[in-house]
Amino acid sequence: MGKPVNSRSQQQTSATALDEAAVTALPPAPGPVDKAMEVLSALAETGAPHRLADLARHTGLAKPTVHRLLRALAASGYAEPAEGGSYRPGPRLLGLAAGVLADDAATRRAGPVLEELRIRTGLFASYAVRDDRALVHLRVHAPAQGPALDLRPGTRESVTAGAAGLALLAALSAEDAETLLTGSDGAPADEATRTALTVAARDGYAFDSADAWRDRRALAAPVRDAAGRPVGVLVLTGLAFTLDEAAARLYGPMVRSGAAAVSAGLAAQPGARLGLVADPDQGTGRKR
Repeated sequence: MGKPVNSRSQQQTSATALDEAAVTALPPAPGPVDKAMEVLSALAETGAPHRLADLARHTGLAKPTVHRLLRALAASGYAEPAEGGSYRPGPRLLGLAAGVLADDAATRRAGPVLEELRIRTGLFASYAVRDDRALVHLRVHAPAQGPALDLRPGTRESVTAGAAGLALLAALSAEDAETLLTGSDGAPADEATRTALTVAARDGYAFDSADAWRDRRALAAPVRDAAGRPVGVLVLTGLAFTLDEAAARLYGPMVRSGAAAVSAGLAAQPGARLGLVADPDQGTGRKR
């Protein structure tokens, strides 16, 4: 009995089916709303006003597309033209952000604790939450005197950059932490990072003693919900000479205690919205 031979039409049908399956497996192309959200997110980054070229590079969109979206956002009050053809967040966006933060249980609970930490240490005290692979500082209490640091509400940093990320990663499940620790190239975290995570899990706070920011250091402890899941971090930040190893040993228990107080307050408040923690299994598609 001879071998069955696929006809040309069968081969074409098979190839078409494979092509369709490959197309189906691809993520959907970004639509107008996705592009507008990308521009809005880039616009809200620190360092405003932002030039058109910088926004295009940050979003990966063509300049004409970015310019068209900026004009639409400006017409709605979400963006505002600035000098030299640049743009900054508009009053409507600022009003929305202020309204959300004012009504957020976590930031309200964290406020008095941050103020106490600021007064007792003379350092920057902030509350940050996770947004996919980044951390966003929502509330920042700056010291009345001392060197200025580029840390303000809306400041973003990688979840693997320093103490804030270490504190959050150490409080996550091993599986979730591993997902975030694995680089975009599939490379695992180095041994120094894993050792730092072990120490952070043991102590209940993290200290970026490796001087991740070069000129500054940070100390952080996780804030948890009633089920023990990390929903944010309390962070102390200062110049390297003001936050050394000795200061970390002194301030670490204070930050840990403050985070525990915020956690207890949130757990006792039914229905509290506890942050922007994203599911690591659901990528946002945003560039980092």
